[in-house]
Amino acid sequence: MIDSLITQVQYQAEERQEELFALLAELIAFPTVSPPARNTLKAQQYMEEKLKASGFETKLWEVYPGDLNVTAVKLGTERDTHRSLLLNGHMDVAEVSDTREWQSDPFKLTMKNGRAFGRGTADMKGGLAALLFTVKLLTEAGVELKGDLLFHSVIGEEAGEAGTRACMERGYRADLAVVADTSGLAIQGQGGVITAWVTVQSPCTYHDGMRSQMIHAGGGVQAASAIEKMVKLITGLQELERHWAVTKSYPGFPAGSNTINPAVIEGGRHAAFIADRCSLWITVHFYPNEDYISVAAEIEAHLIGVAQGDPWLRENPPTFRWGGRSMIEERGEIFPSLELDTESDGLKALFANHQEVLGTAPEISMSSTVTDAGWLGRAGIPTIIYGPGDLSNAHSVDESIDLKELVDYVKVMIAFIADWCNRTKPECNID
Repeated sequence: MIDSLITQVQYQAEERQEELFALLAELIAFPTVSPPARNTLKAQQYMEEKLKASGFETKLWEVYPGDLNVTAVKLGTERDTHRSLLLNGHMDVAEVSDTREWQSDPFKLTMKNGRAFGRGTADMKGGLAALLFTVKLLTEAGVELKGDLLFHSVIGEEAGEAGTRACMERGYRADLAVVADTSGLAIQGQGGVITAWVTVQSPCTYHDGMRSQMIHAGGGVQAASAIEKMVKLITGLQELERHWAVTKSYPGFPAGSNTINPAVIEGGRHAAFIADRCSLWITVHFYPNEDYISVAAEIEAHLIGVAQGDPWLRENPPTFRWGGRSMIEERGEIFPSLELDTESDGLKALFANHQEVLGTAPEISMSSTVTDAGWLGRAGIPTIIYGPGDLSNAHSVDESIDLKELVDYVKVMIAFIADWCNRTKPECNID
């Protein structure tokens, strides 16, 4: 009975796909670019209305002024004994530097040759629209879900902001989470990213005319340029990066994917001063089996060791400011890593539903970028990245998504949601 009903709903996904494309068009029309951000209010109000229409209990709450999360739940009919599922996606999209480079308006959906064009089609309003359409079809068909179905439309992913993290801090939990970010219908995990500011600070400020007394024999001034001392630390980071490349690896990543990028350097006052301060902004990529706290500690320990080998840095060691909740507010971000458990019930269920619906096994791989999925996994929720769209189109000029892939994703998620939310929790199974 349920299988027959799900087949009918999937047939509706095909027959009514124009409704899906219309949903996507409406989402694309909201210019939720980040940066500058603080612009998702109307888009999130739209999401809330759509979720309410599909029977969800919703909350719209502020993370930053003008940027709000939508959290929603459809309570299962036997929620105490059946499994819950959290669907997650971000409303913000990458910035558009010059619309003249686009063949069409980036905020007006254009369909051509089987693809939909517009900012966010791939990353990731395509995924959000598909999930909205999925729950709409399930609701209209009267498909019973015994476990809870949660839906989070969040802000800030493009700028490393705290949308999903804030949801986890509010205590939202589920037995499984699917992040509908760009994976090309592959089941994925990810490495992680953390940024840091490394600062060298002189206790004294000197005129440029004092330099000769700092660097020549008998000068007598025990001082240094913070910029020159930062060069030693950068060299130390390069040595650690090379060490990582030969001592660490992870399946699914090319060797040396764990990098330490000296991205931005700021230092000195002007040419009449010895530089008394220098700060280096680094971006660190690490593997799925590593945690950002331990990675940060490893880098700190290494640089303190470098400082110990320098007479001046030994007395004036570098300081560190790791991560942050926003690249916009704090110039810092954290994306926790996400390991996949290929033996987990959730992954096996999604794999099986994908294979049954589309006739081929999904790829299981590692994303070459980062998403909010790490925050869900770090909160203890088994999490999978699984969404439409290919990464080569994300953030690009004339960003686009394959329309058939979008419909295929809906068909898989119809089957998967109906399957997972009607499974008994392991502790409630009776042998």
